Amino acid sequence: MTWLVFSYSLLSQSGSSTRVGLWRRLQRLGAVVLKNSLYVLPDREDCREAFQWLAQEVQQAKGDAIVMNVDRFESMSESEMIKLFHNACKEKYEQLDQQIAALEKSLRARSERKNLLLISKKLMKLEQGYENVTRLDFFDSPYGVHVASRLRHLKQSLSQENPVIKTVPVAALAAFRDRRWVTRPRPHVDRLACAWLIRRFIDPTAVIRYSTQPDPDEVRFDMRGAEFGHEGNRCTFETMLLRFGLSDPALQAIAEIVHEIDLRDGRYARPEVAGLDVILKGWLLEKLSDQELESHGVALFQAMHAALSRQSQEADR
Repeated sequence: MTWLVFSYSLLSQSGSSTRVGLWRRLQRLGAVVLKNSLYVLPDREDCREAFQWLAQEVQQAKGDAIVMNVDRFESMSESEMIKLFHNACKEKYEQLDQQIAALEKSLRARSERKNLLLISKKLMKLEQGYENVTRLDFFDSPYGVHVASRLRHLKQSLSQENPVIKTVPVAALAAFRDRRWVTRPRPHVDRLACAWLIRRFIDPTAVIRYSTQPDPDEVRFDMRGAEFGHEGNRCTFETMLLRFGLSDPALQAIAEIVHEIDLRDGRYARPEVAGLDVILKGWLLEKLSDQELESHGVALFQAMHAALSRQSQEADR
């Protein structure tokens, strides 16, 4: 495989804040350092772009920087290089492992089990921490596999403490094609995601109307008396995935994002939540029409699905 190598030098009079800032940036990128201050990342498009931005910053600070492609290192084998990346993540995973153990102890303690919301919030932070580390775990460290397993077990244990929600009836896709749909005006995250789901997976030519007064023949969603709505602790988007048997991993990831923005119960920790939430709020502040909101939402969720599908495919390789 090929590697990206970044090397830089700053003028002696450059301030310590500039040097520390660059070092921290390199740490956040997950770069490992070799002798003579050579920083290495795998040859990926996102890594290349990150190094190129850093090189530009160094040059703006009157320093010198270079980004190189390297096929191999004479003094290190490929497996030894990968081990450096594994070791760089090991300490972070070990810290998460200790925090998971402490939270498991809290869940087992009778005196603390009653505060499930607090435990859920702590679990959300751990999941966020895990997501942050995995973004830098380019070579699927065995430490990460262990932590992921413990997180799943903890999440399952916590869900068993919550009330069991009722099952939902299956819906046949064919029965909902060539139908008119209706939901409340001013669609936000759950309704926008459902509108995209309807147009992408159920009926591309569906008519979707925004009104508080549904017509008798319309399929209602995310509104009073809806055919598809919140079920237990599921948002409408999650309900629709279950009803229609849509189990695409990218759809499940979107469901977690929509759930967290819509319900804010700390059940899921997804890095995309904060950014998407800001965008959606911005659309509302811009006073876009219902149709404009839907158009923007369909484009946004389609792009998100494409990106998350790519991530899922890369993870399966």
